[in-house]
Amino acid sequence: TVDESELLTVPDGWKEPAFTREDNPKGLLEESSFATLFPKYREAYLKECWPLVQKALGEHFVNATLDLIEGSMTVTTTKKTFDPYAIIRARDLIKLLARSVPFEQAVRILQDDIACDIIKIGSLVRKRDTFIKRRGRLLGPKGSTLKALELLTNCYIMVQGNTVSALGPFSGLKEVRKVVLDTMKNIHPIYNIKTLMIKRELSKDPELRSQSWERFLPKFKRKNLKKRKEPKKKNTKKEYTPFPPPQPESQIDKELASGEYFLKERQKKRKQVQEIKAKQAEAVKRRQEERNKAFIPPKEKPAVKTKKASTEKKIDIEAIKEKVKNAKKKKLGALPEEEVKLKMAADEKKKKKK
Repeated sequence: TVDESELLTVPDGWKEPAFTREDNPKGLLEESSFATLFPKYREAYLKECWPLVQKALGEHFVNATLDLIEGSMTVTTTKKTFDPYAIIRARDLIKLLARSVPFEQAVRILQDDIACDIIKIGSLVRKRDTFIKRRGRLLGPKGSTLKALELLTNCYIMVQGNTVSALGPFSGLKEVRKVVLDTMKNIHPIYNIKTLMIKRELSKDPELRSQSWERFLPKFKRKNLKKRKEPKKKNTKKEYTPFPPPQPESQIDKELASGEYFLKERQKKRKQVQEIKAKQAEAVKRRQEERNKAFIPPKEKPAVKTKKASTEKKIDIEAIKEKVKNAKKKKLGALPEEEVKLKMAADEKKKKKK
């Protein structure tokens, strides 16, 4: 008895056996061929590396011809070709070479576990400027975003013109296509790179292989940062009324209402002159007030007096009482006792001298 979990998992290091001549000893019945055009600027490079292309395809018994006049590459099967899928791989090889992929990377397509995907991005965005900006996001500053994507998907990615050429394992190509299409839909590739990094860490845990990873993956909500600008003048609709608006008064009606209509020409002119003079006087007064503003001194802030620390001493009532008693004993205008004694001593000295 074998557990079902063992049947579902693929053993580590297992590879599909290679297709050999023993699998198809009689070869192919018909000759197949594929051709593709290449741009003029690739001519010098292809001319240089073409012997290496012929050598690589010769191992799979596929002929390759380069037509520089027409600007095309052609691959055809031979009688010795036994692998029917070899011509498809050869077709992908010349497609990648035509789209500026170097030969060292493009020749990997001949391996069994490597595939390629050419994603056309030219028609996904309408405006040319927007397309160039979003294509630049795939590359990132100094190609850092593209390098991170290559490391996470194990694929070689080449952004050239209106196409993105990717070369690597099938699982990696699926992720690359998703990231490229999301970038063209205005979703920054950094969000997909974060998801790929989390998936890479989760795949290392054998317990989580059979579980859903939705709870671990981040969910990014799309936010519309740009808001619609509101107009400065908003037109508000008035309430509908079946009655027409009242007819505006004419100039004659206004003059009749104010009584100007019945004035003479001289009186009308005099009134106009008076109005002009009144306006001039008002303007002169306003101008003079503005000039006088420069001579008005600004209001000074009141000086804040610093409060001195209170130096109050305790009053000794008994000492005051004693002073008052001594004062009462003395006669008005009398000298104090010490001064009287000194005066008496001085008088005695004078008498002795005499």
